Amino acid sequence: MIAQPEPHAERIPSQAGAPVLVTDLASKTLAVKEGSTFLYCDLEGNLDHGGDYGLGLYSRDTRFLSRFRMTVNGRDPVLLSSSAERAFMSHVDLTNPDLYQGDELCVPQQTLNIRRIRAIDGRLFERIRVKNYNSYAVAVDLEFEFGADFADIFEVRGMVRDEHGDREPPVMGSGAIEFGYVGRDGARLRTVVGFATPPDEMTERGGVVSAVFRLHLGPYQTRLVGLTVDTLIDEEPEAATEFDVAVHRLRRSYDEWERDSTEIVTDHELFNQLLGRSIRDVRALYTQTPEGGVLAAGIPWYVTLFGRDSLIASHQLLAVNPDLARETLKVLAAHQGTKEDPWRDEEPGKILHEVRYGELARAGVVPHTPYYGSVDSTPWFLIVFGSYLRWTGDLAFARELLPAAEAALRWIDEYGDRDGDGFVEYETRSPGGIRNQGWKDSHDSMVHADGRIAPTPIALSEVQAYVYLAKRRMADVYEALDDGARAEGLRADAEALRRRYNEVFWMEDEQYFAAALDGDKRQVRTVMSNPGHALYCDFVDPDKARPLAKRLLAPDMFSGWGIRTMSKSAAAYNPMSYHNGSVWPHDNALIAAGLKRYRFVRSTNRVATALFDAAIDADYLRLPELFCGFTRRSPNRPVSYPIACSPQAWASGAPFLMLQAMLGISARADQNLLTVNEPHLPPWLHTVELRNLRVGRSRLSLVFRREGEITSFSLLSRDGDVRVVMQE
Repeated sequence: MIAQPEPHAERIPSQAGAPVLVTDLASKTLAVKEGSTFLYCDLEGNLDHGGDYGLGLYSRDTRFLSRFRMTVNGRDPVLLSSSAERAFMSHVDLTNPDLYQGDELCVPQQTLNIRRIRAIDGRLFERIRVKNYNSYAVAVDLEFEFGADFADIFEVRGMVRDEHGDREPPVMGSGAIEFGYVGRDGARLRTVVGFATPPDEMTERGGVVSAVFRLHLGPYQTRLVGLTVDTLIDEEPEAATEFDVAVHRLRRSYDEWERDSTEIVTDHELFNQLLGRSIRDVRALYTQTPEGGVLAAGIPWYVTLFGRDSLIASHQLLAVNPDLARETLKVLAAHQGTKEDPWRDEEPGKILHEVRYGELARAGVVPHTPYYGSVDSTPWFLIVFGSYLRWTGDLAFARELLPAAEAALRWIDEYGDRDGDGFVEYETRSPGGIRNQGWKDSHDSMVHADGRIAPTPIALSEVQAYVYLAKRRMADVYEALDDGARAEGLRADAEALRRRYNEVFWMEDEQYFAAALDGDKRQVRTVMSNPGHALYCDFVDPDKARPLAKRLLAPDMFSGWGIRTMSKSAAAYNPMSYHNGSVWPHDNALIAAGLKRYRFVRSTNRVATALFDAAIDADYLRLPELFCGFTRRSPNRPVSYPIACSPQAWASGAPFLMLQAMLGISARADQNLLTVNEPHLPPWLHTVELRNLRVGRSRLSLVFRREGEITSFSLLSRDGDVRVVMQE
């Protein structure tokens, strides 16, 4: 457990969930990550924007390099291509402009190839290869500039600080540069740049260190320059590792991750690429913590543990790799709330929102140590807990974590329902907290139809659905543990909540559910995507499901690229906003899977097809965190949201949940059963083969085939005794 400092007297203003717009470099960046360290740079591989755009080398919520720029003879190289398709590694190919000595052209343009290859494995590795394609010798100066501001991630995202720690002057040795900083919490931070061979010259000016390599290249000769960057907090660098050894280790780790996961092969090559990209991105976001491994929420702003994000992503991936859910549950249980602490919005049994490790958290200036301001992390913890048992039948783990699950149930009933009306509400008590504590956590995301911000406490539509499903899943757990009375009581509670929700939240004139109830128990009547999650939770009365589904796919909600977070007809609609009209893949995946639960199979396929079309136009076929909600018009592409995380955990998991819905597969490992319910593939997908699918202790392979309007399936192989049945 993280040590809890006393809150500092200085307070940084509470921030909305949306990241601060710090960049105009949309789609012009590269991100490389492994563990808690990531590099976020421009396409040339540089950090040369003075830190104003959020670029940097980060670790543990601190920017350890804010400047990292390469020039040739004082000139910027010319970009040829760059890629960070493999998230642990990037490649940048550059060439030279005309290089002169005085008035004499000494190196004609496009006769040098400069390749920058980077990888992260404990530290940042960079190998620069310079090749001379001239038939004669040339001499060039390869110069690097380094600077470190040690900014906290909250500073980078726009928070203003009146006080800072003490920055130390850079120290230059024969083969290394060291930047130092002592934070307000007393921790000493260091950035250590090491060179494989010492530079020919090093100078310092204004805290920026320049390192120059004077390269003499014969005809067609190649020279290599290697460097590493260590990010240290009260620690010493690890033992040196060779670049090739680190890259080999990373590749092997990715290969092992893919081998341990369900293999999915279809007859559509682009869809195969999307699934392959997503599974590798999930591995890229996997991050070790002292309590175990979890998925970080997304690069660049959320490379840390988030309760809601990590839970939803691991839930989406249960059919791919259930180990993620197990680890996530263990880590979150280790951080579960134990007391009432208004500064951190902590309460007994509550599951955290977010953990941060930077200076401002360590010094108690922000409450993220951890911060508990999430109303839906706790029911999602229970949903994943019960769903994990369904896929694995792991009763030993269920018993191990049962105290944490029971504490989460108590939080729902004793703290979540703040006023005793049967619904779970949120309201922050922390001056450094988040106002809106559902997944739409922007300050303006809960807004009335006339444009007024809804007052708190707020009972969100989807949160009631999550609580319903959480209690249903926990009833399954108790049934498996031979506690039928407890199971029956939870199912009764869930049904009472369902009846009340369908009465109180339903808007008869709109034939739709309210997004929330505000602090005065008035319906928030703005049409939003939130109630769509109730379909996934099987929470909607059958007579209300069809009009709800119809509205979700009406033109005001469905952009052509996916379902918007808010109707175009709403007063607060803005297709370029974070939550008030944008399109989120994970939101769409939950809704698509919910549509399938109510047998709206064509609607499920329509949403899945729209997101697949959007992914085709995305960099690396990678679904981003969100994109703008503008209406699809041929031949336009989806409009990018300027600073969407990419990759992002629940966006990476979205294709798998949608595919699972289209195939109609679900597991009951405690009954040794895999069910297939009305599989229905879209017209562009004719064959899907699942290999190495885990259900309990069994592994099996299935193939689904679409012929006309009928999708059938066959069992190809089975290791174990799991039964596969078609559910009527």
